Amino acid sequence: MSQFHLIAPSGYCINQEAAQRGVARLMEEGHQVQNQTIIPRRQQRFAGTEAARLNDINALTHLPGANQIVLAVRGGYGASRLLGQIDWQGLAKRQQQDPLLICGHSDFTVIQLGLLALHNVITFSGPMLAGNFGAPELNAFTVDHFWRALRNSTYSVEWQGDGPQCECEGQLWGGNLAMVVSLIGTPWLPAIENGILVLEDINEHPFRVERMLLQLLHAGILDRQRAIVLGSFSGATPNDYDAGYSLATMIDYLRARVSVPIISGLDFGHEQQTVTLPIGAQATLVHISRGSSLTLSGHPVLKA
Repeated sequence: MSQFHLIAPSGYCINQEAAQRGVARLMEEGHQVQNQTIIPRRQQRFAGTEAARLNDINALTHLPGANQIVLAVRGGYGASRLLGQIDWQGLAKRQQQDPLLICGHSDFTVIQLGLLALHNVITFSGPMLAGNFGAPELNAFTVDHFWRALRNSTYSVEWQGDGPQCECEGQLWGGNLAMVVSLIGTPWLPAIENGILVLEDINEHPFRVERMLLQLLHAGILDRQRAIVLGSFSGATPNDYDAGYSLATMIDYLRARVSVPIISGLDFGHEQQTVTLPIGAQATLVHISRGSSLTLSGHPVLKA
C-alpha cells in the first residue's frame, strides 16, 4: 500500500466533509494519509497563511522515503503567490532518487509547470483529495487511470477524439489553461518546442477560453507545438447572446488559424471522470478515424 502526503498550497477547502471522505476512502484501501492537520487550515480564502502554504511545498525537499504520493487537497487560488519563494532546486534534488509522485491540477498547475520549466521535474496532473477522492460517489474510471499512471512506466489513454488525423511525438505539458496563460513572460512557463500541449479549464465562457488560446497563439506558443489536446471545459455553456457561438464553433475558428492539429474530447480536467497525465513525460499522440490515444513514458512510478 502507498503513503499519501497531503499539501494545501491554494484555496481553503470549503467542503471539509469531502476532504474527510477522501481521507477515509484512502485509509479504507489500506493507504497511509499523512499531514491531515492541514485540511481545516484557513486564512481569508486561502488554505492558511502564506508561510504555512509555502512550507507545504518546501518541506517536500526533505520528505523521507520511497513511494510517497504527494496529493493536493484542492485547487482554487493561491499557488501563484508562492512561486518566488519555492525552493525549486531543493525539490529537484529530492526527485533524483526515489522521486515523490506529485499529483494535483487546477491552480496547482503553476507549481507543476515551474518544476518542469526550471528542472524538468515530471509531476502528475490528476485527481485531488476533496473534489475527486472525496466525491459523493468515487469515479471508477478516475481511480483506475490514477493508479495506471502511477504504476506503469509506459501506459496509454484512449478516447474518441475530434480533429484532423495525426500521429506525433513530443514532451507532454500543460494543464489548466488560465494558469498556463498566467505564466507567460515568467521563468515558470516551460519553453517547450515540438511538444504536445494539453489544456483544460472550468467556469470560463467559450469567448474567454478563445481569448486565452489566442494569447498562447499570439505569443508564438501554439504553433511551436506538434499538437494541442483539449480536455474538458466544464461550465462553458453559451447563452442567448452568443447566438450560435459555442465551444465547438470556437474550436473550429481556432483550427482554421493554428498550424498544428487540435484534438479535442479528452476526459481530462474538472470533471468527475478524468485521466491522470504525467506532465513532462514523453508522449505519442495518434488520432485516426477509429479514435485517439496518448502513450506516455519516462515518468516516475511506484516501485514494487
